[in-house]
Amino acid sequence: VDSKVTLKVFDILGQEIASLINKDLTAGVHSFDFNAAGINSGVYFYRIEATGITGDKFVDIKKMILTK
Repeated sequence: VDSKVTLKVFDILGQEIASLINKDLTAGVHSFDFNAAGINSGVYFYRIEATGITGDKFVDIKKMILTK
């Protein structure tokens, strides 16, 4: 089943700092690289949203810590 998938990274203030993906993907396991050059060490959040062809939506937000 294909889904429209977006993956974005936000800083601690909620400002979007990166959009890693915004496209249709098939079901399964996927991985993406995140180039953090120019981004300071700290706490960030990433938000993944997938909307299926039937309109079903999955949204999840996770915390990550960037150390350089």
